[in-house]
Amino acid sequence: MSLLKKFATVASGTMMSRMLGFAREMFMAAALGTGPVADAFNAAFQFPNTFRRLFAEGAFNTAFVPLFAKEIEANGLQGARDFSSEVFGVLFTVLIGLTILMELSMPLLVSTVIAPGFSSNPEKFELTVGLATIMFPYLMCMSLAAMMSGMLNSLRKYFAAAVAPVFLNIILIGVLAYAWYEGHDGRRVGYALAWGVLAAGIVQLGIVWLAVRRAGVTIKLRMPHFTPNVRRLLWLAFPAAITGGITQINQLIGTAIASGKASTVSSLGYADRVYQLPLGVVGIAVAIVLLPELARALKAGDTKEASNLQNRSVEFTLFLTLPASAALLVMAEPIIRFLYERGQFAADNSTPTVASILAIFALGLPAFVLIKAFTPGYFAREDTRTPMYFAAISVAINLGIALAIFPSMGGPGIAIASAVAGWVNAALLLGVLIKRGHWGGDLPLLTRIPRLIFASAVMAAAIWYVQNTVAAPYLAAGSPIAAKAIALAAIVSGAMLIYFAVAFGTGGASLGVIRRSIRRPKGGKPASPPLSDEF
Repeated sequence: MSLLKKFATVASGTMMSRMLGFAREMFMAAALGTGPVADAFNAAFQFPNTFRRLFAEGAFNTAFVPLFAKEIEANGLQGARDFSSEVFGVLFTVLIGLTILMELSMPLLVSTVIAPGFSSNPEKFELTVGLATIMFPYLMCMSLAAMMSGMLNSLRKYFAAAVAPVFLNIILIGVLAYAWYEGHDGRRVGYALAWGVLAAGIVQLGIVWLAVRRAGVTIKLRMPHFTPNVRRLLWLAFPAAITGGITQINQLIGTAIASGKASTVSSLGYADRVYQLPLGVVGIAVAIVLLPELARALKAGDTKEASNLQNRSVEFTLFLTLPASAALLVMAEPIIRFLYERGQFAADNSTPTVASILAIFALGLPAFVLIKAFTPGYFAREDTRTPMYFAAISVAINLGIALAIFPSMGGPGIAIASAVAGWVNAALLLGVLIKRGHWGGDLPLLTRIPRLIFASAVMAAAIWYVQNTVAAPYLAAGSPIAAKAIALAAIVSGAMLIYFAVAFGTGGASLGVIRRSIRRPKGGKPASPPLSDEF
């Protein structure tokens, strides 16, 4: 399977999840708006979700995957089974202890870490504590699921791990639809959503567990023993967790600061959902596929192939991300109006604030995606500490800027801090890769980037003109939702045609490169038995 096809497999599952995530947020915006229940739910869910990214996706898709891949290469599937069982025993024990500790400490955590600004509102504070207490075990389910997803990715079985997150949105949409049908008040909706999150964690864990069994790996629960392999994993995992979850760390900081102003937490959450679509579909797909591929190339001593993998991944990333960033920047308000402006969200008059936050996030989007493409260059070489230092610098910058400008700017100030921190982190990662000689010079990539930027700028100018002239009556507040949908679909379709025409016409993209990427490499052999990727 070619690199591009692997990206597409992961991206398709992520796309399903993100599109259903839009539907979920549309229901939630109509039911809760940007009121106190929405603030409480978003703050409460952000906490286990951040830990999930830190200790699950962050650690195991960066530290665990290269070690698991090497174990397969060295000792086959039996060695991989033994290694995974060793890790599972330690991880399960740690997660049980962490969950109990966090559950007992939840009031203190909400008042000091999650949402200190809620402390002045006893009802909102109590609701946030209750929702966070219900949802925190979701971390345990998703951490175990992330370990198994890392195993599947190492075995080049991408589909089940990519599609499992879809069920979180399916379950929460069902909860919201039932609550709307029964006429539940906001508080009952909040608690129902919290229980839905926990149920979704159990379902997702079940899906990847079955997929791992089908791939030929049976995980046994053992007493925790700190074997040399486990110690090596833990040595790599802590900095990898910090680095892999840097975006979520910055979001958690933003949420804590934003809790000082009413409606800001939920406004950030609604904007975050929109820009997470290209970030998830492109950035996460690249990171998931690139890491095991780089680890294999470096294990085989093929530095030329490793360099090519990195360059083609960045090229693919920018080809899709730059136009997405430009479109979100100029179309933020029509998009937010179409997605959310109904029910309680419309009553709260939240569109201008959420749209301005989304436009600022769009400026940082290429940086957030490039971070996903650069960090595998470190992790595949088992260097998890250098990216951690850069992540710490990024967190400090984010915190400093957010504290300085939030009092005057509110939610948009949080977005500015996040975007600036993202670009600093991406620049540091690339600079050190080049300095160490781990990033091979690639003239085609360097000549295509300015052309892709030009194509994106031309497309953005065309969008701005059309939406402010011909399409303006159809995108205005109060116009029928069908008219908004048709106008947005027409603008997006036309924008895609313009972007692709300019990108290919100027040489920013090459059909020959795409055709070569789609072809299966000669002599390529899977690292696991030829079982189906489907689940």
